[in-house]
Amino acid sequence: MGDNTIGTRFKITSFGESHGKVVGIVIDGTPAGLELDINFLLSELEKRKTSQSSLTTSREEPDIPEILSGMLDGKTTGAPICLIIHNKDVDSSKYEKYKDFLRPSQIDYSLLKKQGGFGDFRGSGRFSGRLTAGFVMAGAIAKQVLQKYGISVFSYTKRIGTISDETVYDVRNLYNLFELRENSLVRALDHELSKKMENSIKKVKLEKDSLGGVIKCVVSGLPEGVGGPMFNSIESNLAKAIFSIPAVKGIEFGAGFKATTMKGSEHNDPWVVKDGKITTLKNDSGGIIGGISIGTPIEFNVGFKPTPTIGKLQKTVRLSTMEPVEMAFSGRHDPCIVPRAVVVVEAMTAIVILDFLLLEGKIPTVLKP
Repeated sequence: MGDNTIGTRFKITSFGESHGKVVGIVIDGTPAGLELDINFLLSELEKRKTSQSSLTTSREEPDIPEILSGMLDGKTTGAPICLIIHNKDVDSSKYEKYKDFLRPSQIDYSLLKKQGGFGDFRGSGRFSGRLTAGFVMAGAIAKQVLQKYGISVFSYTKRIGTISDETVYDVRNLYNLFELRENSLVRALDHELSKKMENSIKKVKLEKDSLGGVIKCVVSGLPEGVGGPMFNSIESNLAKAIFSIPAVKGIEFGAGFKATTMKGSEHNDPWVVKDGKITTLKNDSGGIIGGISIGTPIEFNVGFKPTPTIGKLQKTVRLSTMEPVEMAFSGRHDPCIVPRAVVVVEAMTAIVILDFLLLEGKIPTVLKP
């Protein structure tokens, strides 16, 4: 399948570089007859956009998509859809300055060993978070298909650094949660915690450092029986897609690692009948058992590392002389990537869920008007 493609029936191929002419995505398998909501696509890109506030990178990209194929009279034709975004605000000067030095925990050394010095190092090239703009465009299309079948994907910022929101929210009413999230600069749900998270990011930015965090994602409305055992489980497919997002370092479903400290009697989700349907009293399984959906919301957490390029002095190596040095690396980087990654987690989740539903015949390849 290659390094740049994921999916079986709903398949996406990413292309472009951070400082190249464009970034883009080819989407193969979109059902024909979908009336694409361009305003929704733009609103999704807006959530990922740079220069949203003082908490994000100063790189100013308008992120206006151009649709090159797969559409006719505003509707999908079933042919591959190609979308591109032109890179407008590109400054590669600092990368030229630092290319003889290995930035700690950045792609420099891996890229050197993988591509022998021929890889695009500017803005991390193919490994940049800039490429997630393509993910978001594909995710916006996947979400629009899923919404027709009553399936929603929602994410929010659960933790920034050490500040964590442990509230258990009613995920049956995602509209109210969406309203709360969009009133927060960090895309959190709790107003007071949001302010604390914002202040933490401002503080670490002044210190020329960075922070990581956790995003929680919920899929509601997915019917029972989707997924498969072993290598075709919902978890394994979602994990692969989520780990394709730069800076992701972990994922846990349901109770996750907390389950390792629980007894079986505490972790098990008791079965009950509610309104004539079988469901569970709680959701520590995260809506998935044996790799297959059980009808309760799919819930998982995604851990993001701190942005590695920071302005503090760090030990590194000068490649030309193989000598140890101390360097502070400047550039246009988010002090915390988490708020902008919320929509990216949603996008990759929607892509995987739609792929499952098309593969299992639960969504047709031609949509009815």
